[in-house]
Amino acid sequence: MKSYEVNFDGLVGPTHNYGGLSYGNVASQSNSQQSSNPKEAALQGLAKMKALMDMGFQQGVLAPQERPDVAALRRLGFSGTDAQVIERAAKEAMPLLVASCSASSMWVANAATVSPSADTADGRVHFTAANLNCKYHRSIEHPTTSRVLGAMFANQQHFAHHAALPAVAQFGDEGAANHTRFCREYGEAGVEFFVFGRSAFDTRYPAPQKYPARQTLEASQAVARLHGLRDDGVVYAQQNPNVIDQGVFHNDVIAVGNGEALFYHEDAFLDTEQMLAELQGKLAKVGGNFQSICVPRSAVTVDDAVRSYLFNSQLLSRPDGSMLLIVPQECQANERVWAYLQSLTSSGGLIREVKVFDLKQSMQNGGGPACLRLRVALNETELAAVNPGVIMTAPLYGSLTAWVEKHYRDRLSETDLADPQLLLECRTALDELTQILKLGSVYPFQIN
Repeated sequence: MKSYEVNFDGLVGPTHNYGGLSYGNVASQSNSQQSSNPKEAALQGLAKMKALMDMGFQQGVLAPQERPDVAALRRLGFSGTDAQVIERAAKEAMPLLVASCSASSMWVANAATVSPSADTADGRVHFTAANLNCKYHRSIEHPTTSRVLGAMFANQQHFAHHAALPAVAQFGDEGAANHTRFCREYGEAGVEFFVFGRSAFDTRYPAPQKYPARQTLEASQAVARLHGLRDDGVVYAQQNPNVIDQGVFHNDVIAVGNGEALFYHEDAFLDTEQMLAELQGKLAKVGGNFQSICVPRSAVTVDDAVRSYLFNSQLLSRPDGSMLLIVPQECQANERVWAYLQSLTSSGGLIREVKVFDLKQSMQNGGGPACLRLRVALNETELAAVNPGVIMTAPLYGSLTAWVEKHYRDRLSETDLADPQLLLECRTALDELTQILKLGSVYPFQIN
């Protein structure tokens, strides 16, 4: 039976704005309060989805969240009509309104952790929504994320869904941004690689001093238990706290893996040699041949990696066994990074080609190609059980492009967030979107 890795890309929401909400994310903070272009952002994301589909890769789409999140503001004491809630929040606590308007759900690498059926005890694909409790504006996402994933992967014979972990610091979970899977074939048993920034209970693990470590070891272990993963199929590794303090807030900013390969920066991890040996040994037990590609700091500095998002790329397998790397334009603009990539692809190694995409709107808010996609390994039967409305096709691309052109603004500033009309525009757009994607009622305004 054939198997695939399907990339479900996050559709950028109508309130895409630069709120500078993510402490530790250099791009997010440095572009704070600039005017954004939601329409351009959504079209850039859709163009990437369409391009990968046209290259022959399986591609899906994951819907954005309702924003502003009026219910979240009500939980914080704002009352009245929806318009009055927004008006009062803008007047009394603008940062909370900005947080409730965050379109960061577009970075669906943080939506959940996914384990394919070949790895799990019950032979189903398992999803655990990430609690994202390190940042308030992201911590409000998981209830809707769970409903959307449930509507996409509804067949209980093939798919199992778990609620987010307890929303406390000890179980900080950032989803697939800190999770990679290695395997010989997507439908075969593999090794799941969990990267954490700190331990909540074990003081032997060092912690960063400047920026928060968002993923805990305990959260990763809990997800592995929930998914029924075998001990021989899991490797835990600690992210280097020094690179976290340089703006590497998730592992997918400093490393990316696919198939049997890990592409990573020399300074990405602690105890790197031990980790690589464990990955090699465990993958060999299931017939895999682990390969690692280390980018030396002498060629690309951590600062280069953060500014270019070299590692926040998509590493994709081609039929001939080679790999394609999808990178943002910022990699081409960085002289050292681009020189390294030219050397890499001309060396005759595993990564043979690099394709560049314009994702400026997302990049300015701190997310690149890898942030925008949630990877789900599926066999043919499981793929057939996925809600067909969310699988990218040429007609769906046309419908979504027309939908964006119809509903999205081409400029959004912080002051625009206080406009109650924006809420109406968003709800109208999302109500139509659920019909296009055949999701049913997944948003609070549709349920309440």
